[in-house]
Amino acid sequence: MSDTLKVAVLVEADYQDLEVWYPLLRLREAGYQAVSVGTGSSPVYKGKYGYSITVDASIERVRASDVRGVVIPGGWAPDKLRMSEAVLAFVRDLNSAGKVVAAICHAGWVLASADIVRGKRVTSFRAIRDDLVHAGALWSDEEVVVDGNLVTSRTPDDLPAFMKATLRLLAEGGS
Repeated sequence: MSDTLKVAVLVEADYQDLEVWYPLLRLREAGYQAVSVGTGSSPVYKGKYGYSITVDASIERVRASDVRGVVIPGGWAPDKLRMSEAVLAFVRDLNSAGKVVAAICHAGWVLASADIVRGKRVTSFRAIRDDLVHAGALWSDEEVVVDGNLVTSRTPDDLPAFMKATLRLLAEGGS
């Protein structure tokens, strides 16, 4: 699965529907092959509002070298995603390679568990602010925060700014 125009979108049960589908469609519109990647617990995941997605690949079959970046949605999925060591290793590897790591809403939990926010400016849904601060992040209440290769946003309302920043970084090849 190697192609520099591929971008992974992580999914798990109870993902925030808009935070998966808006990025998937925007990435495809921009010419990227957006690949939905699950933890392997199921071939199909339902979002918080009932919209289902069939995954293209399990995280065990995807390496950081296969993609240009990753989008991590919020909802309740990040609580499950962060329990997968394969997901955390994938996110750490992307970050170490300077590839785009974009997280919205509760997805900051994945960044904190992957230990990649120390000293980085980020934002998130306000309920996980303390988790990010305790992980060493410099938290700010803004619609989108870009720090190097990291792109973070707060809520579905921020999706336009989030994807604009994410697509800009992808086009630049990373950070």
